[in-house]
Amino acid sequence: MMKDRTYRLGDVASALGAELRGDPDIRVSGLATLQAAGPGQISFLANPSYGKYLSETRASAVIISPASAEDVPTNVLLLDNPYLGYARLSHWFDPAPVASAGIHPTAVIDPTATIADDASIGPHVVVEAEASIGEKVVVGAGTVVGARTRIGAGSVIRPRVTLAHDVVVGQRCHILSGAVIGSDGFGFANEKGAWQRIAQLGRVVLGNDVEVGANTTIDRGALDDTVIGDGVKLDNLIQVAHNVRIGDHSAMAAMVGIAGSTRIGRHCVFGGASGVAGHLEIADHVHLTGMTLVTGDIREPGVYSSGTSADTNRQWRKNAVRFRQLDVLARRVKELEKKIKG
Repeated sequence: MMKDRTYRLGDVASALGAELRGDPDIRVSGLATLQAAGPGQISFLANPSYGKYLSETRASAVIISPASAEDVPTNVLLLDNPYLGYARLSHWFDPAPVASAGIHPTAVIDPTATIADDASIGPHVVVEAEASIGEKVVVGAGTVVGARTRIGAGSVIRPRVTLAHDVVVGQRCHILSGAVIGSDGFGFANEKGAWQRIAQLGRVVLGNDVEVGANTTIDRGALDDTVIGDGVKLDNLIQVAHNVRIGDHSAMAAMVGIAGSTRIGRHCVFGGASGVAGHLEIADHVHLTGMTLVTGDIREPGVYSSGTSADTNRQWRKNAVRFRQLDVLARRVKELEKKIKG
């Protein structure tokens, strides 16, 4: 049975550090959008384009910035960052079941593994030799924890995750289903046209508070480790190749691909389906818009883009022809400039 979660609005305001304008004794039991919210629910306004729904919302309270709080027809919680307030409050109403401490009888645990007494090990989990699982860790059904892998306190490993041998997972990490961490990097040597596999000797090291999305893969290092810094957030279906290093608090949307041995700075943001070639250096505070392809070092912070946006096929074909003519046109311009200067 789902736990009934209702809270006084005054208690919510205190917990969020928000200024309350309204009735502190109103009871709230959920979150919803401005359009869908009804009595007993809290909503928020973070994007000004949704301000048109404020006048009609039926929410019992709205989390909103002071600059936008005029003429709101309900109770308001004033915060400079309403979206952050919503993010924090969302955990109060999360319906995900809470795992109980203990080891499920179908789990297969090597006798040399170490598991904290308050950890939760789900059905059909495999924990291999000398692995270490910390306090309050949750390991979901069907997950494999490889030999000598270490999982830090408070981390949550969702069902069907594969952690290969010698992986290090920091504290309070969250790894979603289908992720594979510590798989072999794509390393081969060519011998007369035939590919010979190179053993991948490094590890994968995740810092604290890292999130790894569903079906994301992070390859182990060839010699040095693949390192994901503290607070990094990786979306679903991302490929991180061997020996990549991602700086603290960077975030990447779905389908990003990073080739081997690239170094990415801190506080970077990569839009969906961005691609970064191997052996590159990316500075701190670099923002790649969606589907950007990076083939050279980026030494300065800022926003970077590549590619062209969609157009009608007829216009795109014309532009493609002109693109192939750019080199010839550039040469002609240079010749004309020489004649003019002459």
